[in-house]
Amino acid sequence: MAVNLYIPPESDIFPVAGIDIGMAEAGIRKANRRDLTVFRLAEGSSVAGVFTRNRFRAAPVQICETHLAAGQGIRALVVNTGNANAGTGESGLQAAAQTCIELAGILGVKPQQILPFSTGVILEPLPLDRLVAALPQAVAAATGNNWFAAAHSIMTTDTQPKIVSRRVTLGQHTITVTGISKGAGMIRPNMATMLGFLATDAGVAPELLQDMTRAIADCSFNRITVDGDTSTNDSFIIAATGKSPLRIESVSDPLYAGLYDALAEAAAELAQKIVRDAEGATKFMTIKVEEAGNADEALKVAYSVAQSPLVKTAFFASDPNLGRILCAIGYAGIDDLDVRNIRLWLGDVLVASQGERHPDYQEADGQRVMQEAEIVVRIALGRGDAADTVYTCDFSHEYVSINADYRS
Repeated sequence: MAVNLYIPPESDIFPVAGIDIGMAEAGIRKANRRDLTVFRLAEGSSVAGVFTRNRFRAAPVQICETHLAAGQGIRALVVNTGNANAGTGESGLQAAAQTCIELAGILGVKPQQILPFSTGVILEPLPLDRLVAALPQAVAAATGNNWFAAAHSIMTTDTQPKIVSRRVTLGQHTITVTGISKGAGMIRPNMATMLGFLATDAGVAPELLQDMTRAIADCSFNRITVDGDTSTNDSFIIAATGKSPLRIESVSDPLYAGLYDALAEAAAELAQKIVRDAEGATKFMTIKVEEAGNADEALKVAYSVAQSPLVKTAFFASDPNLGRILCAIGYAGIDDLDVRNIRLWLGDVLVASQGERHPDYQEADGQRVMQEAEIVVRIALGRGDAADTVYTCDFSHEYVSINADYRS
């Protein structure tokens, strides 16, 4: 059950000039579902990406990194669901590379201009023959209005599609920003068991777009967690087609900040939608840490709380067993933390201060907040001015059931 996840109507999803998308049924893992998606990009598009830090990086991740580094100009993305092509060794790399070769032949471009993506079960060979056989159908079906359908086609254990789209006026120009993502479990930076594809018709210099993509990932997809597991296939891509007259060459451009903010806000919404649709989630929690000595401290505490199974199960039960939060703060790894300086709020309720339960705190107040579907936990460390925020969810019985039955 997704927690307050907004799905825009198709009429509010704007195509991005310079991008066509097509889907096909390849039968990668299950029959009768569109599980192959091709994004065709206009020549001259800038494309940037950031990827998982898991040392078992999936074959397509490795190919993507190589092709982006080649600087040939990316012309297409190809995404399959149902099989992660991870933990597949040299044969997996060959399958990902062959996918690029086959699609390049259909599109009349170089294999190095294709980026492949896979998501699904790890440690199983990619059924390359089925994937390749479906590529012509996906290419033939490509149109500019397929973003909504693509948001569905890249889903695995997701229950809802994740999509954002908006038009933004910058100076004399109106640009489009549209994106989709998928992910519901094995979510923990960097980045998540997720795929994220964000596009704009603005033009952006390639090196600048790569810097923007890294920074945007850090404030969006790298600020979410469901279960603390970092996947093998995490990929976040931003494409700028340059079909709008607006072109940004450097951070000194007066319109740079507006474009950055538009892309960052869209990415943050996509990332939070992953948490809202996390496997078995019934609560969406925002963990805010302030007054930290530095940014690293803030994130350590935020993730310690956000990933604690005891904290997450208490929220599922709507049980204000808030000592679990203090416990998670205490083992976050700040050796000289003075607990007497810490203040803890649950929603608008001050729970703890000076190392103990606040004298005005009442169990009924905590219970009231715990009943809500969206809850803010605010922690002041009393050490400095640094702050950060992480988004997470509760753990329910359904999370266990979904992951116990994932391959069946």
